[in-house]
Amino acid sequence: MEDEILFPGATIGIIGESPNGIMLEQAAHKLGFDVIAYGPNEEAPTLRGADVKVVGTYTDQAKLQDFAQRCSLVTYESETIPAQTIAYLSRFTKLPQGSETLEIVQDRLLERTFFEQSNLNIAPYATIVNLDDVYQAISSIGYPAILKPIQKGFSKKIVIKKQTDIAKCADIIDQGTFILESMIPYQKELAVTMSKDKNGDVKFYPLVEAEYRQGKLHQVLAPAQVDSDVANEIRRLSELVVKQVKSVGIMTLSFFLTETGALYVKRLVTGVNSLGYVFSRAANVDIFEQHLRVLANMPLAQPELIQATGMVMIEQDKREALRTQWLLKTNWHYQFYRYPKSMTTLNWGHILVTGESSQAIKEQVAATGIWDKLEE
Repeated sequence: MEDEILFPGATIGIIGESPNGIMLEQAAHKLGFDVIAYGPNEEAPTLRGADVKVVGTYTDQAKLQDFAQRCSLVTYESETIPAQTIAYLSRFTKLPQGSETLEIVQDRLLERTFFEQSNLNIAPYATIVNLDDVYQAISSIGYPAILKPIQKGFSKKIVIKKQTDIAKCADIIDQGTFILESMIPYQKELAVTMSKDKNGDVKFYPLVEAEYRQGKLHQVLAPAQVDSDVANEIRRLSELVVKQVKSVGIMTLSFFLTETGALYVKRLVTGVNSLGYVFSRAANVDIFEQHLRVLANMPLAQPELIQATGMVMIEQDKREALRTQWLLKTNWHYQFYRYPKSMTTLNWGHILVTGESSQAIKEQVAATGIWDKLEE
């Protein structure tokens, strides 16, 4: 029905203040939508760039209701926004993504249960509630293993390489429930980004390779260099997953690929995310516009690769080192997040590097030496 379609002049609400929100807001303005942004910090770039900003916590029901009722629809810009907050907002406005999938991906036990029910290959794991559980589970999980809280973003992770490392877990084990997970020795980490509309139609972006350092995303290369059999299997599994969840819009599924060709599902991300930044140069439609097209019930573009591209995160301490490249590189395209000094943020921005191939881009970035000190 026509009243379900959003036209220029409609108001889209964005809740959250990560870099995703900055680019989502820019895409909304390009499409002619007004933006109301909600978040706890009025200095956040997403709030500063919005037509209207509402400052409040994710538990302030009065402000959340006021925000929701001003919007034609609301989207969360990060999977870190509490699922219960999204569920509350849906009482007062349209929230096409819903909260159910978000609730699953925010809880590692729920996420793994979902993967197991979908017959997906995942790393062996065990539920941990006390230190004795770690000692008992490690015999079947094996070394190395990693202890993670079930709630993502809560508490720290501990890598266990030998039995004496288990004692380190005592400091955090009483903070909640954890999982002990085997660390899969992998050759590559791969990810596929998809959009799904209200009719369940799925469109795929090209497969990418992601590189993490010190647990943080460092680089994404599009397209990933893998055998067609691997790419086809990833697409089959991803379509299986995305059609089972109730959420719509952009979603990303990550995999570990071992030397023997085995695939292990790592995680599902619902909503726009940094693994898809690379498509702002690599594809004919970026993830932010595609996400908004889903929400507004517009026809969706079929993502196609238009040029090999790499995305590299810029950490705060790399500012001076980038000055030389700023003067030299014609194929480096910058996106700065412009967070104020009052807000601490790990990344200053990111670079999109275009080139003849993913490998050539990777070699060019490595040749600068800027990121040599980032440990694997």
